[in-house]
Amino acid sequence: MERRVVITGIGLVTPLGIGKDENWASLCAGKSGIAAITRFDACRYSTRIAGEVRGFDASVYVPAKEARRMELFGAYAVAAAKMALADSGISITDANSCRTGIVTGCGLGGLESVEKVVRIIDGQGPGRVGPFFIPMLIGSMAAGLVAIHTGAKGPQWTTSSACAASGHAIADAFREIKSGRADIMIAGGSEALITGSCIAGFGAMRALSTRNDEPQKASRPFDAGRDGFVPSEGAGVVILEPLEDALKRGATIYAEVAGAGASGDAYHITAPSPGGDGYVRCMRAALEDAGLSLKDIDYINAHGTSTPLNDAMETLAVKTVFGDHAQKLAVSSTKSMTGHLLGAAGGVEAAFTALVIYNDLMPPTINLDNPDPECDLDYVANVARSSEIRAAMSNSFGFGGTNISLVFKKPDFSGSDINRT
Repeated sequence: MERRVVITGIGLVTPLGIGKDENWASLCAGKSGIAAITRFDACRYSTRIAGEVRGFDASVYVPAKEARRMELFGAYAVAAAKMALADSGISITDANSCRTGIVTGCGLGGLESVEKVVRIIDGQGPGRVGPFFIPMLIGSMAAGLVAIHTGAKGPQWTTSSACAASGHAIADAFREIKSGRADIMIAGGSEALITGSCIAGFGAMRALSTRNDEPQKASRPFDAGRDGFVPSEGAGVVILEPLEDALKRGATIYAEVAGAGASGDAYHITAPSPGGDGYVRCMRAALEDAGLSLKDIDYINAHGTSTPLNDAMETLAVKTVFGDHAQKLAVSSTKSMTGHLLGAAGGVEAAFTALVIYNDLMPPTINLDNPDPECDLDYVANVARSSEIRAAMSNSFGFGGTNISLVFKKPDFSGSDINRT
């Protein structure tokens, strides 16, 4: 018998802050996390702005000696996972550790370590490369570190599907709980790619905003003046468990995971397929998996990158899927405030979407001053809005034409034992 799956814990590390509450407050206030790059000297780069995580101290979450041996994406993952577990009220013990699994998404892993090692080899020779280089580099190490620092011994793996990676991770974790193969899943993703090679690479593709003089206005999804995305970093992790277990514990339930749908474009390495065909099939698959009708969806957390091509194509795809209902639902892009967390984006935005349902409050799309005529949906422009949200969708689309849509809904049960905080 398939089990119903709910989200009972949320951990966030983003340019908007550290922790669920700080992120949610900034998000609903329409605060931008974008600023000038401080991680390296970016004066020679066409893009000199990013969404850096500020005030993060890895030694708060792991011993200082181990923190020095972690790439940031691993440290962010451990921090977000520990926050999510604490939020859920779940303790991993000998009794449940082998039934507690981990799936994290990551686009590229430890790119900063690669850059450092190349400089060491060029300047000092290969004999000076440290023994922790490979363990720090590999993208799957985030899940490994989460396991080491939480004690989870259940199924563990990593998804690497570009900017859809952590959306795919949550979909996989959802199916583990639903099928009964695990009882608790730690799921989401992390990324830390504010490095010279990453900024140069995306810059060479002309994918990034160059609005360097107005960093907080640079990420502007669906606006006619958008000129590319703003790279950012962080982690978003959720705790999934069966509905019946959450009810027995009296846990806070943010949202139910209703379904997930995936598709591939088979078209181009960076551009979406004509007509948003891949996006359309992805969203339809998610709705079918969730068993919901078009009219059940009140809100979409869009992929919404602030690139000319994605935003118009996602808008077209939403209209194709939802027909007349597309003009009645609300769509917002939280990337307008966080920037684009790449492989971590899906995890962060899934957590945001669960909070939208829980709070019946939709964050805005900021910097939407002059909408592109091709972007003609209700994007919750510039100011957060209160409204009952019965069900919502979160979209994540990646280079190479890899797409994932997640559908969440308000659990249809009632009871005074549900601890809504």
